[in-house]
Amino acid sequence: MNDDLPLEPAQSPTRLALYLDLIRFNRPAGWLLLLWPTLSALWLASGGFPGWHVLVVFVLGTFLMRSAGCCVNDVADRDFDKHVKRTAQRPVTSGALSVKQALTAGAVLALCAFGLVLTTNAVTVAWSFVALAVTLIYPYAKRFVAMPQAVLGVAFSFGIPMAFAAVNGGPLTLQGVWQAVPPVAWALLAINLFWVLAYDTEYAMVDRDDDLRIGMKTSAITLGRWDVWAVLLFYAVYLLGSLVLLQSFGLGWPLWFAMEIAAFQAMWHFGMIYKREREGCFKAFRMNHWLGATVFAGVAWGLHLRMAASA
Repeated sequence: MNDDLPLEPAQSPTRLALYLDLIRFNRPAGWLLLLWPTLSALWLASGGFPGWHVLVVFVLGTFLMRSAGCCVNDVADRDFDKHVKRTAQRPVTSGALSVKQALTAGAVLALCAFGLVLTTNAVTVAWSFVALAVTLIYPYAKRFVAMPQAVLGVAFSFGIPMAFAAVNGGPLTLQGVWQAVPPVAWALLAINLFWVLAYDTEYAMVDRDDDLRIGMKTSAITLGRWDVWAVLLFYAVYLLGSLVLLQSFGLGWPLWFAMEIAAFQAMWHFGMIYKREREGCFKAFRMNHWLGATVFAGVAWGLHLRMAASA
């Protein structure tokens, strides 16, 4: 999932501009979609503000890994992207950057992210290898999996268990690695997967015709005429599931208030995609980071009030 804007390419871009385009630097919706559930997990694991060190690590790490993922994705899809109008001018697809240059950039970004993880604890470092593996698998899942958005859901949700691991720590043993990530973290990951299915199906609806022609597999194609209603169902499962899981953290009315606003946003998105028009589907996808921000605000606000009440 890469949030390209349907704009004409700039004339004679500089080398820096090409690399910035490669990592979608001026299109932040993608990395914000990873960031909000990760921040929610950090606040939940910490019982409130997690501290500046771990916050900076995860904010920068999220940006770096999403950027590295874009590099790998563009290399994997270069032969497909040239047949899709919206992606034909991506730097690797157009030949403006070579495969080697893109992979080198991705490796450098991933190494920078790994350097940040090394400042946390050994358990988080161990989980980072799993996160990297899922990131590398996703671009190729689109060739074999009927709904590759599910694989993306795992990749885009893996900041949740890593956040709990960073806060909880523990010995670097098989038991210690598992104990650092409580069951509620895995439940949150599973529920967050439905949000990813919702917004990335909206994204896939933009390119449905091109993907059908080139043989790419997406949830929009698999769901067929049920795509719009499936997106609404995915939103419902995500919001209701999150509400049920987060009740155990004692977040009170801020959580309910945030979920109500998020539900209104989901209905707004439903209205944008109902006619399956490219512009509406793309706008709905890009607006999803506000829904994630709303849920995070409910979590952070609820934890703040809980701490204030117990002080």
